[in-house]
Amino acid sequence: MSCLFRSPSARQFRQNLVARRSYHDQSFGFRKAPGFELPDYSPTQLQNRVTNAPLLRYVDSLRMHGHRAARIDPLDLLQRDDVDALDPKRYGLIDVSRTYDVSGILWTKRVGETPDEPELWTLRDVVDHLRSVYVGRIAYEYMHSPSKTERLWFSHILEARSSSSSGDGSRTPALPGVVQKKRIHRLLAQCETFDQFLQLKFPNLKRYGLEGGESMIPALDTLFSVAAQAGVQHIVLAMPHRGRLNLLTGLLQMSPASLFHKIKGGYEIPEELGAAGDVISHLVASPTLSYEGADVKVSLLPNPSHLEAVSPVALGKTRAKQYSLLKSSPEDCMLGDKVMCVQLHGDASFTGQGVVMETLGLSNLPHFTSGGSVHIVVNIGYTTPASSARSSLYCSDIGKMINAPVLHVNGDYPEDVERAVDIAFQYRHHFRKDIIIDLLVYRRWGHNELDEPAFTQPLMYEKIRSRKSVPTLYEERLILDDVITPAEAQAVRDAERVRLDTELARADTYIPSAPMLQGRWKGIVWPADETAEYDPPTGAARTVLEKIGQASVTVPSGFDIHPRLQRHVKNRLQSIERGAGLDWATAEAMAFGSLMLEGCDVRISGQDVGRGTFSQRHAMLVDQKTESVVVPLNTALGSQGMLELANSSLSELAVLGFEYGTSWEKPNLLPLWEAQFGDFFNGAQVIIDTFISSAETKWLKQSGIVLLLPHGLDGAGPEHSSSRLERMLQLTDDHFEPAHTRRNVNMHVAFPTTPAQYFHLLRRQIKRNFRKPLIVASPKGLLRLPAASSSLSELEEPYTFKSVLPDPLIGANRAERVILVSGKLYYDLVKEREARGLGGRVAIVRVEELCPFPFEALQQVLGGVTSDVHWVQEEPRNQGAWTHVCPRAAKILKKPLEYHGRGEDAVPAPGVGKLYRKQQEMVVKGAFDGL
Repeated sequence: MSCLFRSPSARQFRQNLVARRSYHDQSFGFRKAPGFELPDYSPTQLQNRVTNAPLLRYVDSLRMHGHRAARIDPLDLLQRDDVDALDPKRYGLIDVSRTYDVSGILWTKRVGETPDEPELWTLRDVVDHLRSVYVGRIAYEYMHSPSKTERLWFSHILEARSSSSSGDGSRTPALPGVVQKKRIHRLLAQCETFDQFLQLKFPNLKRYGLEGGESMIPALDTLFSVAAQAGVQHIVLAMPHRGRLNLLTGLLQMSPASLFHKIKGGYEIPEELGAAGDVISHLVASPTLSYEGADVKVSLLPNPSHLEAVSPVALGKTRAKQYSLLKSSPEDCMLGDKVMCVQLHGDASFTGQGVVMETLGLSNLPHFTSGGSVHIVVNIGYTTPASSARSSLYCSDIGKMINAPVLHVNGDYPEDVERAVDIAFQYRHHFRKDIIIDLLVYRRWGHNELDEPAFTQPLMYEKIRSRKSVPTLYEERLILDDVITPAEAQAVRDAERVRLDTELARADTYIPSAPMLQGRWKGIVWPADETAEYDPPTGAARTVLEKIGQASVTVPSGFDIHPRLQRHVKNRLQSIERGAGLDWATAEAMAFGSLMLEGCDVRISGQDVGRGTFSQRHAMLVDQKTESVVVPLNTALGSQGMLELANSSLSELAVLGFEYGTSWEKPNLLPLWEAQFGDFFNGAQVIIDTFISSAETKWLKQSGIVLLLPHGLDGAGPEHSSSRLERMLQLTDDHFEPAHTRRNVNMHVAFPTTPAQYFHLLRRQIKRNFRKPLIVASPKGLLRLPAASSSLSELEEPYTFKSVLPDPLIGANRAERVILVSGKLYYDLVKEREARGLGGRVAIVRVEELCPFPFEALQQVLGGVTSDVHWVQEEPRNQGAWTHVCPRAAKILKKPLEYHGRGEDAVPAPGVGKLYRKQQEMVVKGAFDGL
């Protein structure tokens, strides 16, 4: 199996020393970051740095502050003040002809190479060389890095006079030759021709063209090329709408006929699939590109219009592509060798959208890193001035929270853009960390082509409209340098127009295809297909369940667990031996373990999921003396599948997006995200709205993601009680009428009341031959409630998940009153019924799955019922499942369903204990009033 990280020569590996507490969890999925270290200064160099301290201060000032004077703005609108720190006289350096030994001060040799002899330079040579490097059309920010090795690496790469490669593969990029210059020209000319063609043929189209930012295309072309040459086989690409159509129909080889067909109102997907599709600025392509014999597949992901929301999804998909290698590759291999994440951003959204910070925060975490991302900020200069858009000097400053280097580059100079991209990829591939390219360009039009930006930016757009385009400027430069002739330049544009005209003529007869079930998704069927298995067998053999249960609490010899966990181990083993009293955590472990034994991987992430928010899971154990970690299901079960416990950062939006991205990549992975409390999912509402609930109908994307949202009123107040079932149910496309055919809903919403039901729900996610998102209103108080336990036999065949659980004491058609309920309130109602002696008069029926609404199962239970039927819930009337259940249940009952519960409220639950207890008593006792 190929290694995830190609180790450069004989470098010394060691764990980086950082100013933070070291991460002790080295369970499955963990990989140490590469620990490459450049040699320290030699004694001679150290002495020279002391002797020539003024020169050292000047050189470091250029490295630190050169970006402030660099010519990086194509419109020259950035405020560039005189930078006193760049004046050598400030450091007492007056005589420009004086000679200095620059050894240990300048780095003019290859990376890691130390000169044997003193290097003598005049001050004039030093000043000219460093200003050409740091005060040009590329500006570098890397001196903020706390890593001396990274700072030295950049100094070597940038200041070296030779472009030859070093032993570790690092090199100073060479100037482009004639062939490459012609390629840059062709890409730019085609890009401009495409935008002009769309403007001519579809003048009223909001196409979010690339005029002014055309250098983005050769930037990506260079990145794809150097990545392919370095052995990267797959690039996962996330980007917003700006320039997307140019990229799709150019580098990514999408048929322009398909685009024109879509623009004219046609489907981008086969109409018979019944999907709704999406706008043109969210279209995708996944071609395999070839660069000098090296192939790389580029997968552009579909994205919503919510800016930056796709970034964590791309990160999760990138890591999932390497999941199998985490199981099979040597421990000294690193992520990122074969797969790379590339994220494009807008300047305003990169600064303004919080998901950017959350996603950057995941980049170096052991269970989330994918080996480093290359970020390209297409800095177009938003309609709002920077002074109103951000509080930092650059939009890229947010990247400094993870000490990411930043390369600012003037988009008017495509060759400099290519150089910046080359350097950025070398850094990423060398250190497996994120790096940012701030590509400063402009947009010739406003927010879209129908906008008038001069309303608010008159001076900027007066300048833009008086200047030649980027492709034209580059073309004139090449003609002047005799690289191309005017005829050759015109021929490129003419050929592109002919191609686009031909494709436009094909648009009306274009028939879209649906390449949605390929690669790892072969064998998965479309959910609406007749072969879709909605209720496959989910039970497991008793011997298998016993094996899993025992393995889940197997403590390695010499491993010192917390004394209180001895009871956890004992209780689980006793319940397995009795075959009864299985709690939720045990059923969950058995679901995970049984899937792992069948070759599936399981990944659960969230804040402290290894232990569980309520100290219920304990799927990972921590040695009390060494803080080393063991995951018993991985070490004691002997399965092919693995369990990854990803204790996450304190993030909802990015982490859920990340897990959703993993679900796109691996259908034989069970990905779960657990909120600390159900209410906290609202921090990730964008992912739920624009990906989880709608991706299938927009993009034909299936997902088996599971959201575990602890739910239930227990006196914990407004933000610790509700998973907002009403919101989840409102997002579903569940039918209001009973259907004669199976309904393909967009996602499932369940509120199970027993561990066995939870067990079968989880296994159903993988055992089905299609994938659907699953929202689980998971328990809090029921986690250890004896009445809410299950027997081992309920996990065996022929048991499966039941969408409705009838009352075990009395049939609904014999009861004086029938209560319908979901979730934990069932146990409170049963207790009250027993206290009142109404066991033979009131039937309590549990609705375990709310979407798809169980019309058929509920009809079987309620058929022939003539007594009153009440829906009882503890959530306020305007919340919970009432508004979803009421109209649907009425279709079965042929009469209105009566409501009993809290009244309307602005919060899910009160924060005053006295008021909560009063309301809860009213709900529970009032359900039986009148009997």
